[in-house]
Order: sequence, then C-alpha cells, then structure tokens
Amino acid sequence: MVELFTSQGCSSCPPADAIVADLARRRPDLLPLTFHVTYWNNLGWQDPFSFDAATERQRRYVALSVSPEVYTPAMVVDGRHDVVGSDSAAVAATLRQAEADAKVTAPVDLARAGKALSVTVGAGQGKGQIILIGYDHAHQTNVGRGENSGRTLLEANIVRSMTSIGNWTGTALVLNAAMPAGEAVAVIVQAENGAVLGAGRLAMDAPPALR
Repeated sequence: MVELFTSQGCSSCPPADAIVADLARRRPDLLPLTFHVTYWNNLGWQDPFSFDAATERQRRYVALSVSPEVYTPAMVVDGRHDVVGSDSAAVAATLRQAEADAKVTAPVDLARAGKALSVTVGAGQGKGQIILIGYDHAHQTNVGRGENSGRTLLEANIVRSMTSIGNWTGTALVLNAAMPAGEAVAVIVQAENGAVLGAGRLAMDAPPALR
C-alpha cells in the first residue's frame, strides 16, 4: 500500500502526484492512494479533494514515528516506511525495501453483496482495525490560485472517504458494509503501530475518462 499525502496548493506535489499516477497505471500489485490534506487550504487555494481525516491520518503517522514530521509531498509505504514522494529514486528504493519486507498476515477479499459490500478477512496473526476506503480513479483540475496557479493538475486514486468498519483479532470474519463514497473501493487492515497487515480492492470496470 502506497499513501501519498498531497495538496493542490503545494508546488512540490505535482511530481509526486505523477509518480502515484504512474504506479496506478503500471503496478497492479500495489494499492496507491492519494490523501489530500487540509493545511494548505488557507494559502490561496482550496483543494476540493482535501478532508480532515486525511490530515489526521498523516498526523497519526508522525505520532507513531513512521514519518518525521507533517509535510507534503509525504509518502508512506505499508504504514512503515516514509519517503519524500517527489523523489522517484528514493520511492523506487523504498518500494523495493517494502517488497522484501512484505508479509501479509490478514488476507482481505471483497465482493459485491447486492448494493452493499462483503468484506472477508481471513485467519492470521496479529490484530488491527479494518478500514473501508472509497477513492476516485483520476481527476484533472485547473488551479486558479496559490502556488500552482495556472497549472492543470492530474491526480490519480484520490481518496474520497475513509471509515472504520470493525476490528480483526486474527480470527477469520465476514462483514457487510455500505458502499463508500468514491468510484472504487479498497479495504485495509492496519495494526496499532501503523503497519498494514493486509489490503484488498474490489474488482472494478475500466477507469472512466479524466474529468
């Protein structure tokens, strides 16, 4: 899982957004997501995709010493590794390290249940919170003010909603949940120390055209 904490008001963020968009296209084995934070919103441009929970999620990683400070563009891989999201070489190295360390202890499977979602988390070791995430495939935004004024930004896998739907304690379980806001759906199991124990996404139709 790759999380980019970004903002349309940050001039250093578009290169990081491009890296995530590239990962979303080329790496089906990854779950790349962009979380738009709120703390740039009073500096000239109101990011339409920013929400408080994204900012709080980043602050939580700082509190857990996963990330050194609150900044953009910050990337967190598997809830364990922090890297500057615009540094392509460092991102590639961090992904290689995460792949070497990867160990799925909470297998996650998603399926449609009528108009709802069925979430299965298999048996394994550890315990964690089960988080339901809704995200949009891609958006193109013309920025009118702030550090990126006059630029057209392309962003991928933009998180639109995030909800805790239960807890996993190592025993297999099945949960039903309402479909979240967003075009696509993912579920992660995350330990108290931030480590992502498992992740899954619902198989979707082809992503819609940019808008």
